[in-house]
Amino acid sequence: MAVQKDESRYGTFDTSIIYDYNEYPDIRSGACDNCGNTHFKSSVKDFVFIRECLKCGMKKSI
Repeated sequence: MAVQKDESRYGTFDTSIIYDYNEYPDIRSGACDNCGNTHFKSSVKDFVFIRECLKCGMKKSI
C-alpha cells in the first residue's frame, strides 16, 4: 500500500524546491516549518546536507 502525500493539508511552503537554511531558518528548532513533524530523511549531494521531512516532503539545505 503506497502512502500518498496530501500537500493541501500542510502549510504554504512549496515542497518541490529546496529551501536554504540561511534564508529560512527553523521556526521551531528541529521541526518541519510546513507540518511540524520531527522525523527527517537526510542526504548529502555535492557537499550540501539536505534534510527532507518524511511527512510532507519539504526539503531544506543545512
